[in-house]
Amino acid sequence: MNSLETAPLKPLLEQLHKKASRELPRAALGMIRLMAPRLIGRPVTSNDHARFGHNLFIALEPEAGRFAYATARAIGARTIVEFGTSFGISTLYLAAAVRDNGGGTVITTELDPYKCKVAREHFAQAGLADIIELREGDALETLKVLPGTIDMALIDGWKELYGDFLSLIEPLRQGGVVLADNINLFKRTLAPYVERMQHGGGYASQTLPLGSGLEYSVRL
Repeated sequence: MNSLETAPLKPLLEQLHKKASRELPRAALGMIRLMAPRLIGRPVTSNDHARFGHNLFIALEPEAGRFAYATARAIGARTIVEFGTSFGISTLYLAAAVRDNGGGTVITTELDPYKCKVAREHFAQAGLADIIELREGDALETLKVLPGTIDMALIDGWKELYGDFLSLIEPLRQGGVVLADNINLFKRTLAPYVERMQHGGGYASQTLPLGSGLEYSVRL
């Protein structure tokens, strides 16, 4: 079974990806505004994200989403944790894989209340709401309590927090997979994360040419 090829998920994803494509110019402007503080040496704050990230339709590209789905299917993932829900496109790929694997839970978290509201609507439209646990708030707080075993994680939130999020998912099982998006787009900011994953961090890891760079890491 492949839920990506059947209704209601297939037409919903097509619709959401089209909307995301139409909003690329606005999303790009928002990303520039988010990156501006870094240019003057100031850390990006939650207030910056609230001002410039609100209502931005930022999502995994279709090929990266399908890769995330295939990866979750390949390792039989039943418990997945995601950092950065946005409007829930990536979450839908993960939840579809979990359901097609026989069931389980995708735990995802988002700071913006409006995005949480819209994401929940998308989950219901896809018929996947029962698979997804959306935690609203600061990821470093909402993800403090996690299941004892995690099969897979997707990191696509606040770039400065990639390393902190990684520390939260220590229950990731041996052979579990971590996918991290935007590696090439935020090369300088994410360099410490890539160094950690590729050299001595307990993972076998490689940056894949999917979207704006997807770090694929297997827990050893």
